[in-house]
Amino acid sequence: MKIFSTDSSLYIFLQRLWDILQVNFMWVLFSLPIVTVGASTAAAFKVCQHMADDREGYVVREFIKEFKENIKQGSVVGLISLVAVYSLYLDLQLFIKADKGQPVFLLVSLLSGLLFSVCIIYAYPLLVRYKNTLGRIMGNAFKIYFRYIGRTIIIMLIVTVEIVLIFFNKTTIFIGILIGPACIIYTIAGMTLRIFTDIEKNGEASY
Repeated sequence: MKIFSTDSSLYIFLQRLWDILQVNFMWVLFSLPIVTVGASTAAAFKVCQHMADDREGYVVREFIKEFKENIKQGSVVGLISLVAVYSLYLDLQLFIKADKGQPVFLLVSLLSGLLFSVCIIYAYPLLVRYKNTLGRIMGNAFKIYFRYIGRTIIIMLIVTVEIVLIFFNKTTIFIGILIGPACIIYTIAGMTLRIFTDIEKNGEASY
């Protein structure tokens, strides 16, 4: 029957779902030491970029390969992301508890949130797509973030909806544990890939 053929929409959907399940499992497994969460996230982004570009192969094998290749820079970006998240949480707590709410804490919270979103939306995708120094990667991430601010906002809105759906109830939380992080990474990887393609078409090889 056509519905079970390799060209059917159902087969393609199930294959992609299986790939996402594998990416999610590998991401969780390789993130367990915490210090490797950056390299694990970088590997997941690379695999998801290939999936978005219909070039995926053996997910587990490719994940391990990319994890090894991005262990140094990925770990640094991961550390920056973790520091940004902790700073965001801490400053928001201080802002809430401070007498009359000190604006400086709110400002630092906004800057921390900006740094984290830059890392997640652009730094990781840039890291695994282009060979560059970490300084250039972060600089280009900020540049693209604001240059394509409209698309950046759309990405953040879609990811926010995904997060809300994941925490909607106990069932969605269970599903989110199985595929949530990988779905978010796949969404970002696919949307940023279009931006990078536009940049490459315009001959902006500095990225």
